[in-house]
Amino acid sequence: MTNLLGPQPTHLPEHTAAQAALDAGSDPAAVAAEHPDYSEAWAALAEKSLDAGETVAAYAYARTGYHRGLDQLRRAGWKGHGPVPWAHRPNQGFLRSLAVLGKAAGKIGETEEYDRCRTFLSDSDPAAAEATGLK
Repeated sequence: MTNLLGPQPTHLPEHTAAQAALDAGSDPAAVAAEHPDYSEAWAALAEKSLDAGETVAAYAYARTGYHRGLDQLRRAGWKGHGPVPWAHRPNQGFLRSLAVLGKAAGKIGETEEYDRCRTFLSDSDPAAAEATGLK
């Protein structure tokens, strides 16, 4: 079905080798080093750091995954707005990075960035906000 009221959803490309490595339990740092443009590896590093209380490291990893994802979104035709569906697995690394970036920003007192990330995530796909806990 064509959306006549707004931009079409953007789907990031598959990264089958990197995804398979993460799915097989490879260290996310090793996957990020081998596939530096793979946002899901950066998201995994960010989430692990945030869970360990390493907020600044989480912020840095998340920002890297977020920017790598933004670059890919733009190459995929995204014009700065519109749906980025959570259901499309390759989008999840970008969306997870965005969520951790927001959470880490909130923890270090970057209120404006926290709000921007929360809004961006929800605008991309409310399911992403629900899945990541940044609502």
